[in-house]
Amino acid sequence: MNRVSLSVLIALALLSGPSSAQGRRAACPPDNAGLTLPPGFCALVVAESVGRARHLVVAPNGDVFVALRVRRDTPAGVLALRDTSGDGVADVRRRFGPDSGGTGIALHGGYLYFATDQAVVRWVWGAGQLEPVGPPDTIVRDLVSRRQHAAKSIAIRPQDSSLFVNIGAPSNACQEQDRTAGSKGQDPCPLLAEAGGIWRFDVARRGQTQADGERFATGLRNTLALAVDPGTGVLFGAQHGRDQLNAFWPQLYTVEQSAEKPAEELFLLVRGGDYGWPYCYYDPEVGAKLLAPEYGGDGRTAGRCASARSPEIAFPAHWAPEAMVFYTGSQFPSSYRGGLFISFHGSWNRAPLPQAGFNVSFVGFARGRPAPGYNVFADGFAGADTGTAAHRPMGLAVGPDGSLYVSDDAGGRIYRIIYRGN
Repeated sequence: MNRVSLSVLIALALLSGPSSAQGRRAACPPDNAGLTLPPGFCALVVAESVGRARHLVVAPNGDVFVALRVRRDTPAGVLALRDTSGDGVADVRRRFGPDSGGTGIALHGGYLYFATDQAVVRWVWGAGQLEPVGPPDTIVRDLVSRRQHAAKSIAIRPQDSSLFVNIGAPSNACQEQDRTAGSKGQDPCPLLAEAGGIWRFDVARRGQTQADGERFATGLRNTLALAVDPGTGVLFGAQHGRDQLNAFWPQLYTVEQSAEKPAEELFLLVRGGDYGWPYCYYDPEVGAKLLAPEYGGDGRTAGRCASARSPEIAFPAHWAPEAMVFYTGSQFPSSYRGGLFISFHGSWNRAPLPQAGFNVSFVGFARGRPAPGYNVFADGFAGADTGTAAHRPMGLAVGPDGSLYVSDDAGGRIYRIIYRGN
């Protein structure tokens, strides 16, 4: 081999970066990091105590990029993780980006995208790069950001250069007095003009404001779990349902009913679609959208909600869907391929029933649509006490080897789930 060829090979190796344990067998601990998984799967912890870890993405070389949200005791921004030893544990950490932190993150077309509460920025990103070489460009600015549901999630559809941004509604049910017993709902709800939906932007255009975007879908209280099906280009989202039916309307709902209603909903999101919030909620007992009590509902009447778009799948109440990812790898068994993983943060208001959620669930897909039902795939994050959950699933990403990565914004862990076979 001549000197020029050797130089080229060295340059390519530096460009691509470490393999981050791809092709090597990272060791899972006997307890699978405390997780309960289907037979044949195991889990390990890639990184501990990273901070308030939100969404994450994995580069083609296995580097992990985690969106960190502000927490009093830890810095925020973007955290880059690299495993150089092949044991599955990150031994290199780099932090960069806005100190205000954020939630949404994506790699697309040679750029790393990051969503703060007010903006979407991006850095030029090359293969094997672990830190930015300059300041980011702002793609969208001046996004509505209020104290309630301020976090922004993003999804990119390469087929038409669409950047989708969730803008959550800063409200429970758009009442005249928010979260107040007996307060009527505002009709029409003024919040829907600038929140409570999905906005679409041009992923390649710099300097956009929210006013430059298109309100792609509306009637969505808060849809942090957002993903594009890579096979069809169809956008899916799972929203956080409203809270406290009994607390505000005890004459209509028992505490047990309030714990089980409304369902968390997985939607196929279409342009111009109206999914019903705040006027409607999905009642899993009835199996239909019903009129909210703030708008004259009595727990039985559909009224105007008969025309609201229904969910593809209804999940238990108050589980709080936080992220979703389509499984594009080949490591897991064929039954998982093309399906959807959804993370649930866990409930806080299912009393007097036990708090629940705190898991990663799986939805199979057939011909571009969800198959009926779901299965809990990974559980045990919360530990013994769901009231003070040790870990809460948040972000999801598929690695280049087909492993599933899960972030945790309570304990600050990054998990990696691997299929070893039966």
